[in-house]
Amino acid sequence: MKTSNLHSFFALLLAGFALTSCNQEGCTDSAASNYDSGADSDDGSCDYDVITPAEYVFTDANGNNTVNFDGQRQRLNMLSEMTTYLKSSNTPGTSVDATTLLAMYGNDGYTWNDDQQLGMTGSSKQLRSKTAGGDTYWTETFEGFMTGIADASAQTVEGETSGAAGVSGVVGSSTSSSQYLQSAQGQEWTQLIEKGLMGACFYYNISSVYLASGKMDVDNSTAVDAADDKFYTEMEHHWDEAYGYFTDATDYPTNGANRFWGKYADGREDLLNSASRLSAAFRKGRAAISQNRLAERDAQIEIINRELERCAAGTAIHYLNDALGNYADDALRNHELSEAKAFIMALQFGANTSVNTDAVNTLLGTLGEDYYTVTTAQITQVRDDLAALTGLTEFASNL
Repeated sequence: MKTSNLHSFFALLLAGFALTSCNQEGCTDSAASNYDSGADSDDGSCDYDVITPAEYVFTDANGNNTVNFDGQRQRLNMLSEMTTYLKSSNTPGTSVDATTLLAMYGNDGYTWNDDQQLGMTGSSKQLRSKTAGGDTYWTETFEGFMTGIADASAQTVEGETSGAAGVSGVVGSSTSSSQYLQSAQGQEWTQLIEKGLMGACFYYNISSVYLASGKMDVDNSTAVDAADDKFYTEMEHHWDEAYGYFTDATDYPTNGANRFWGKYADGREDLLNSASRLSAAFRKGRAAISQNRLAERDAQIEIINRELERCAAGTAIHYLNDALGNYADDALRNHELSEAKAFIMALQFGANTSVNTDAVNTLLGTLGEDYYTVTTAQITQVRDDLAALTGLTEFASNL
C-alpha cells in the first residue's frame, strides 16, 4: 500500500513538471524587442522599441506639426547678434556701447536685425531673465562684463594693438593675424559673455529647467491649443524648448553646427561622439514622450545631461590644450584661456553635475585670474583635474 502511494506521488510530480515545461511564459509578440520564441503564453512583459525619426520632426495623428521652439531661436539669434557686435571691438578704435549691450541683453528698447522675421524687437523674449533663472549674481556678472568691454573699447586707438600685461587693449598675435580686446589680466570679455551665456542661459535652461521635473511632470494628453495651431502637449513643448536651446536645426548635425552648443558638440564628435549622441537622445526622448514611454524619456534625459557635461568639459580641455600649444603667444593664449574659463563656468549649471560651483571655483582658482602670469603647470593641472572629475582622463591630451 505504501509502495502504491509512493508511485502515485511520483506520477503526479512528473505530470506537474511536464505541464510546467510545456507551458513556458514570456513575451509572445514577435514585434516586441524582448520576444521569446519559446514562450507558450504571454506574461505581459512585452517591451517595444521607441520609434525614432531620423530628424527632429514630429506630427500628431492628423499630420499636424507639433514642434515649436521659436522663443529659443529668438534667443540664439539675440546672442549671435550680440556676439557680432562684441567682436567689432577687436578692431582698435572701434568701441561698443554699454547701453546698447544692456539693451540687447534685456531686449529693452533695442531694434534687432531679425533677418528671420521672428518678431524679436519688442518681444517678451530676452536673455537676461533666462540667465540662471534671473539670479541677480549672474545677471550682474554679465552686465559687469558688458560695461567692462565698453569702457576698454573706448580707450583703444585706431591702428594700435597696445594691449599688454597690466594694460587693457587690443592684443595682437605674434604668430597670426588674430587680435582680441582683452583686459589688463588678459581676460577676453567677448568670450566670457558669449560662452558664459551658453552656460548660464542655454545649458541651464536645457538641463536644470526644461528637462527637470518641474517641466516634465506635466500634461501629456491634450494639445495646448489646437485652435491656435498649438498641437503639441505641454510636455512635448517643454522638451522642444530644451532642444531649441541646443540647436534650432531639425536636421542637426547636417545643419545647426555653426553656433553655440550645436557647434561645440560637433567639434567634440571625433573623440566624444557628442553631436551624434545628443541628437539621438533628443530625438528618442521626444519620440518617447509622444508615444507615452516616460521611462524611456527619463533614460534619454540622463544621456543628454551626461553628454552635455562631457561636451562642455571636453571643450574646456580642448582650449586648455590650445593654450599650452600657444603659450608664448599672449593674444592666443589669453583668448583660449578665456574660452576655457567660460566652459568651466558652464559646468555648474547642469543638473546632477559632476562639477558643482565649489569645484568650478577650485579649478578657476588653480588657473588664476592673470593670464599673463599663468604657468604651463597651472594650465596642465586644471586640465587634468577637470578630466578626472568628468571621466575624460583618457582623452585629456588629445582633445
